[in-house]
Amino acid sequence: MNYLNLLWNLYQLKRNAGRGREDIKKLREKKLRKLLTYAYDHSAYYHRVFEEAGITGKQIAIMPLSAFPVLDKQLLMEHFDELVTVPDLKQEDLRRFDAQESTDQKLFKDVYHVVHSSGSTGTPGYFVYDDAAWNQMLLGIIRAALWDMSMPQILKLLHRGPRIVYIAATDGRYGGAMAVSDGIEGVRADQLFLDVKTPLSEWVRQIRAFKPNMVVGYPSAIKILGELVENGDVELDVFRVVSCGEPLGASLRSYLEETFDSDVVNIYGASESLALGVETSHAEGMYLFDDLNYIEVEDGEMYLTSLYNFAQPLIRYRISDQLVLTEPGKDSPYPFTLAGNIMGRNEDLMWFEDGKGARDFLHPLVIEGFCLEGLIDYQFRQVDSQSFEMLAEVSDRRRIRNIEAEMMREMGEILDEKHLEYVKFSVRFVEAIRPNTKTGKKQLIVA
Repeated sequence: MNYLNLLWNLYQLKRNAGRGREDIKKLREKKLRKLLTYAYDHSAYYHRVFEEAGITGKQIAIMPLSAFPVLDKQLLMEHFDELVTVPDLKQEDLRRFDAQESTDQKLFKDVYHVVHSSGSTGTPGYFVYDDAAWNQMLLGIIRAALWDMSMPQILKLLHRGPRIVYIAATDGRYGGAMAVSDGIEGVRADQLFLDVKTPLSEWVRQIRAFKPNMVVGYPSAIKILGELVENGDVELDVFRVVSCGEPLGASLRSYLEETFDSDVVNIYGASESLALGVETSHAEGMYLFDDLNYIEVEDGEMYLTSLYNFAQPLIRYRISDQLVLTEPGKDSPYPFTLAGNIMGRNEDLMWFEDGKGARDFLHPLVIEGFCLEGLIDYQFRQVDSQSFEMLAEVSDRRRIRNIEAEMMREMGEILDEKHLEYVKFSVRFVEAIRPNTKTGKKQLIVA
């Protein structure tokens, strides 16, 4: 996509944020029916499973989305070759490409953008975007990163020349790294990539030389940059911090806003669709991009239908994120669905047993709303089936006693509400909570 086309298409996409709720729902419905029909006509897998569910081609236009079959990662991997709508996409070819080609070779067969995702199973899964889908996704990410900016403001920013540093795991086919790179190139910005495995001394040297005015990356990695700023190792003047790739809690958001003296935008995405939503205020919550995706939540399960990927249609694809959806109110500034702030994966759970056979779980993100003065970040360590400890990083150790008391009080209330009164817990303060050096992301639960 050339520069002028990108700006025009970005303008068109941004206009959706100013439309009415009913207009957005009609747009979503129109895109959904187009995708369902295309999948039925061009995918052997979807044609078969739709028919098995009693849905013929004529019924696609009238059947509710909830009537269509569910897809998950296992089914996708088992039926990959018959699910995709283009004959030259084969899963084994993608595996060879992923194993043999360097990440510099971005395109498979010079056409397809391949995102490698292993998830919790450890088995590689592949999400494939053709140019049309990739460009639509990039527009969604750019819109999110520049959220609340008007087109004149964006044009002025691009004319000045953004200098963007991206901090995360950058040495694999990670969707975020690939999308950020292409998005930065698309808006003609200068870019610096810092991998989480790079020594901090090298971070300091490169940051000083590059002088970024915008920071993008995993929040746990951006936090490390914030510590370098606090310590006086680097000086930064940034207008925006963009968090992506992992949940951003209220305390860490507050720390980043204060440390960088900047707006913090949190982008919600997944390998299956890299532009799912945006959050600019913890209190306001996450706006989901209903003009790009159709997200359902039924019985606690989240289902994603990507409305723009026709090469590899994902229809009612089960994702293990936990969301609570809310319709925007009349006073909402945007016409998009609101999602609750808990967006962790179901596998990030601690299970407890009371000794009588009763079991229940605790999600570490139940405390992501903690916003205590001096608290920066946290992790959990499960000790056994009836106890755990919270690891906490603070900016002011003089407040440790107050922070500990408040964390103990609030966690006690959460356990009481969950009927986990028998579970014992403690708070342990650590010097720093770092991201995993392999994935670049912070683990919610550590061994």
